[in-house]
Amino acid sequence: MPEEEEDFSSLPFPDRFAHKNWKVRRGGYEDAAKAFQASPDESDPVFRQFILDPGLWKGAVLDSNVAAQQEGINALCAFLKLGGPQACTRSRNATITPLVEKGLPAAKAATKQSSLEALMLYVELDKADPILEDLLQGLSNKQPKIIASTIAALTALYHAYGVKIVDPKPALKALPRAFGHADKSVRAEASTLAVELYRWLREAMKALFWEELKPVQQQDLEKLFEGVKSQPPPKQERLLRTQQAAKEKAGAALEEDDAAEDKGAEDGQGEAKTVELLQPVDVLSELPPDFHDKMASTKWKERKEALDALHDVANTPRVKDGHYDEVLAALAKAMKDANIAVVTVAANCVDVLAKGLQRSFAKYRGKIMSPILERLKEKKQSVADALGQALDSIVLSTSLSECLEDILEFLKHKNPQVKAETLKLLIRSLKSTRVAPSKPEAKSIADAATKLLTESTEATRSGGAEVLGTLMKIMGERAMAPYMEGLDDIRKAKIKEYHDAAQVKAKDKPKAAPPPTKAAPIAQKRPTATKKPAPGLKAPVKRASTPQAEKPSSPAPKPAASKPIPSKLGSLPKSGLAGPSAGVKKKLPGAGPPPTLQSPRRTITPHSEEESVPAPKVGRGLAGRPLGKPTPAVSATAPASPPAAHPGLNAADRAEIEFLRGDKDRLLRTNDDLRTQTSKLTSQVHELQNQNAQLIEDHTRDVLSIKAKETQLVRARSDAEAAESMVQRLQRENERLKRELSRTVRQSAASPLSSEDQIYRDSSANSASTYAQNPSLERYDSHRSERGRSYIASPSEEKENGNLLDGIGGKKERQGVSRGNSVSGQEVDESGKPVENWKRAAEVTSQLKARIEQMKAKQGLARQR
Repeated sequence: MPEEEEDFSSLPFPDRFAHKNWKVRRGGYEDAAKAFQASPDESDPVFRQFILDPGLWKGAVLDSNVAAQQEGINALCAFLKLGGPQACTRSRNATITPLVEKGLPAAKAATKQSSLEALMLYVELDKADPILEDLLQGLSNKQPKIIASTIAALTALYHAYGVKIVDPKPALKALPRAFGHADKSVRAEASTLAVELYRWLREAMKALFWEELKPVQQQDLEKLFEGVKSQPPPKQERLLRTQQAAKEKAGAALEEDDAAEDKGAEDGQGEAKTVELLQPVDVLSELPPDFHDKMASTKWKERKEALDALHDVANTPRVKDGHYDEVLAALAKAMKDANIAVVTVAANCVDVLAKGLQRSFAKYRGKIMSPILERLKEKKQSVADALGQALDSIVLSTSLSECLEDILEFLKHKNPQVKAETLKLLIRSLKSTRVAPSKPEAKSIADAATKLLTESTEATRSGGAEVLGTLMKIMGERAMAPYMEGLDDIRKAKIKEYHDAAQVKAKDKPKAAPPPTKAAPIAQKRPTATKKPAPGLKAPVKRASTPQAEKPSSPAPKPAASKPIPSKLGSLPKSGLAGPSAGVKKKLPGAGPPPTLQSPRRTITPHSEEESVPAPKVGRGLAGRPLGKPTPAVSATAPASPPAAHPGLNAADRAEIEFLRGDKDRLLRTNDDLRTQTSKLTSQVHELQNQNAQLIEDHTRDVLSIKAKETQLVRARSDAEAAESMVQRLQRENERLKRELSRTVRQSAASPLSSEDQIYRDSSANSASTYAQNPSLERYDSHRSERGRSYIASPSEEKENGNLLDGIGGKKERQGVSRGNSVSGQEVDESGKPVENWKRAAEVTSQLKARIEQMKAKQGLARQR
């Protein structure tokens, strides 16, 4: 009994922690926990001795007495929870291994829970890597219960903090060894850990350990995974100390935004973390040596073989970063290939490279994105799908902001197919992006989509409405209101329909968080702001005499109003005096509306009769008017809040404060109205600018068409004039030929037929003798006479010169007769007499020849004209 009554509480904690009596140690642990909880902060001296000597906690965790051990671990938890990061970093090297070997496999459930809580606190205060390293060493222990408890602790850590805080790669690499353990409890805990990791990483986790498992184990795990596939993505249940501080600093207003953002980010968190687990593949070193030679080949099959080889090598979740400039240049060139099979494989190569390089692909985006967008003119669906998948991977590996300029530029493309596919890309990018567009980016997207609503094709108009609806889902209806004002009800309904059906992963962050932060400084600045006008307004200070007169019943109010008022009420009465004028001057200097806002308040409030008692006491010019007016509003709105905020103020001062608050609220409302009107006017200006640009474009197109028509008209007029001139020339030529023909006919008709007969008879008689002597001359002359006769007897002259031709024919007959009647080489006539006038016939023949040559010359000149 005397030993039990001995008091050891006076001993320092190090002595009590190392005492041989377990009850003393347990009491020391309990007292230490109470001292930690009673400390004001982590800099309290009670933490100092344990930070300097962290070995005390090692003894507490390894205490041989189970009751004392439980209290020791509880004290460690209190030390970590209240001691801050320094307590964590200085003590974890001495306590993690003892917790793994003695705390986690303890027989008492409370001790196990306290040990696990201590590990959670170590992760919460600093980081998980040192804790994870010491925990994995417990998997090499010979005792199965230690291994099983360690795996259970790992499962709890991943469940609480997730794979983003606790690295899953070491645990995944250790799973095959745990599945091969002889103890069934170890294998069961390994299965639980695998299922927990599958919740976070899904199918991608199998790349690290799945091949090392037996087929039976794979089948068992697949059955367990089936129950997890239908569950929603997990969330981090326990925050780090740094995350807690950031959350408190951000305020409660951002909780909804953070929750929405986390919900969108959780989908890709597991996949992104899994990609980091895999070893990157060096694609450049595994490329065929003749890759670039084949890409430059003229045979499309060789080019396709080179691209197939690149796709096989790059088709991996993670690609090692390197110099891919030449590869991407070859792929960009392949986008212009005439063979669609080459284009399809090249698009697939871009897809796998963008997914494998992730953020490192951003430096190559400018080289490859424009050629792919230009190739979207391909109408074959398989090629369009491959190109679209490549573009989606490019946007995901970079960001929508980086790709937005190219996308908006190709929305103006003249090819309808390119425009339609680019529009689909923009819609997919808005739905998949995890970062909301900035205000200028949202404006550019909205303007482009608004122009698409007036396109001729229904698909393009629907795409523009879907873009606006998806953007409204991200930015909010209030932010999109300026772009919806100029649209008709049908388009608004369609955009609203797309807005309701859209599923996005990003949400605009700026919301109602800034107003509370700005409201607090304004409330604090009132006293300081009112100090400035107070010295200048000495006469209105007498307004504070009414509160002073109401509280103490002094017979002489004037001396009490001169000095005791500033000392008793401080700056608050001054703020009440200078507030109405100074506040208005600060808010809207030189503007007209503020004075109009104050006057109605002063004219309306005198109807209230609640402050009828102080009114006759105050009745001193300016002092009585504002104090009696705002009091009804104060009593009607919140009568209990002013005394709580300013306990030293009376009813008049509180009324003055409420009056200032009312002025402030009115000014804020006016400011909001002005901003709303400004936004409306701005939207109207943008709409008018768009209409003006459209009208200018239409006018330019009309002017060009008019000029083209005028050019065609001028050409037609010139052709008509040329045709008219040609017709006139031909008419003149025709008249001249007619005149020439008539003159020729008259000349030929003027000579008598008898003389012609005589001429031909004479000439025939003369020629007969000549031809008899020279037969060749006979042939020549006959030919010449035939040619002359054919010219004279033209078809147009047959009727008029019928007699002449008959005469010529008769002449020939007579020549034949004369030739037949020639005797001994001498010509005779029909009666058999010789021809004596042959000289005259020769002269007439020469005259006819000259006339014929003259007519030929005239006809040649006419033809040249």
